[in-house]
Amino acid sequence: MESHQQLRRNTMGSGTSTEDIGKPLEELKAALESENNDLSKLIERTVQDLNSLTNAKLDIAITGVSGAGKSSLVNALRGMTDDEEGAAETGVIQTTMAAKGYPHPTFPNVTLWDLPGVGTREFQAKEYLEKVHFTKYDFFIIVASVRFTENEVLLAQEIHKMNKKFYYVRTKVDADIEPERRKAKGRKETFREEKTLETIREYCCDNLAKAGESHPRVFLVSCHYWSRYDFQLLLEVMGSELDEIKRYALITALSNSSRGILKKKKAAMEALVGKVALVSSTTGAVPVPGLFLVCNIPFLEAIMRDFSKAYGLDEDSLCRLADQVSKPVLVLSSAIKKTRIASQIDSEFVKSLLSKTCMYGGINLWERTLIVLSYLFGGANSFAAVSQMLQSFLADAEEDAVNILATAFGN
Repeated sequence: MESHQQLRRNTMGSGTSTEDIGKPLEELKAALESENNDLSKLIERTVQDLNSLTNAKLDIAITGVSGAGKSSLVNALRGMTDDEEGAAETGVIQTTMAAKGYPHPTFPNVTLWDLPGVGTREFQAKEYLEKVHFTKYDFFIIVASVRFTENEVLLAQEIHKMNKKFYYVRTKVDADIEPERRKAKGRKETFREEKTLETIREYCCDNLAKAGESHPRVFLVSCHYWSRYDFQLLLEVMGSELDEIKRYALITALSNSSRGILKKKKAAMEALVGKVALVSSTTGAVPVPGLFLVCNIPFLEAIMRDFSKAYGLDEDSLCRLADQVSKPVLVLSSAIKKTRIASQIDSEFVKSLLSKTCMYGGINLWERTLIVLSYLFGGANSFAAVSQMLQSFLADAEEDAVNILATAFGN
C-alpha cells in the first residue's frame, strides 16, 4: 500500500513541486501589494490580461518566389500535410494569385497567410508590398527553395523599415540531402549530413550577402519532416521575438512535434495558472459541494479544455496525427493515461481533481503565505487549491502528450 507521502506525490502530478505550487501564491501577494491591496482592481486587471492572452490574433505572412514551397510551409506550420482537407493548395505552377489566409485548425485566431510569389510578372517587387497589404501581418517568413535573390532582400528591407521581424527560410532541404547521400554511398564514402547542410547554408548566405543583406541568417527546413534540420529552431526563434501576448498565441498553436515544444507549451500555460486561479475563485465562484472551496467550475472546464487542445489531446488533433503516421486513432488515444480527451473534461472531472488536491495536495505547506493573504482575500484557500490542481493537470497532460508523440513516431 502506498504511504501518505507517496500518494500525495502521485496526486500532485509528475513534475509538480511545492516550490511550483507556492509560486502563484507569492505572485498573488505581490500583485495585491502593487494594487495597494485593492482586490477588485487586481481582479479587473487579471480578467483583462487573460482575455488579451487567450483571444490574441496572430497573422503570419509566408512570401517568396513562386514555386519555393510557400504553401507547403503554411500547411506545416498549421500541423497539416499538403493532402489534408483544408490545406493550402500546392503545385508546380503559380497557384496563389492573391493573399489567402489559412486559420490554424485548432486555434483559429492564428492565421497563416499564403502570399503570391514575388518577382512574377503579376507581382513585381516594387508593387508587391502594397498589393498584398503588408502592414496587416505580425511577421514574415521569406522562402526560397534554391537560392535567395535581390527580390527577397528588397522585401526584407521594406519589412525592416516597418519595424517588423522577418526570417529567411530555405525549404526542400530533404530533396537536396538524399542525392548527396546516394553519391556518398556510390563512392563508398561516409555521408556527413551536417557538412551538406552547412554547404547549403553558406550558399544561401553568400547569395543574400551579394544581394545586399548585411547579416544573413537562414533556417533550413523540410515541410515534410518537422523534427529535422532547423524547423524546431525556427519555431523557437519566432516565439522568442514576439511580445508576451503574441508569443502565447504562437506557442499554443505550434505542432506538437518535439518534447522541446511540449515543454515550451507547459511553461507558457503555467504562467497563466495564478491568473486563472484568481479569476476562478472570485468571479462567478460558488461553493463546491463536499469541499471547503468556492470556484467557477465552468470557467475552469473551458480553460482546461484549451490547455488539452494545446497539447493535442482532442479528437481533431488525434485524427490528423493518426492520418499523418498511418496509425489507428485508438492506438494514439490509448496513450492518454493521466488526463482526458478535451471534450471529456467536464465539471465532475474538475471537481474530482480538486477533491484529490484538497485531500493530498499539501496545502498546509503554504500556511504562512495563506495566513497573510486571508486577511486581504477571503478566497485564498480556493486560490491555492486551484493553483495546485492546474499545475498537476498541466504536468499530467504534458506526460500524456509525450506518450502520444512516442506512440506516433516511436521515439
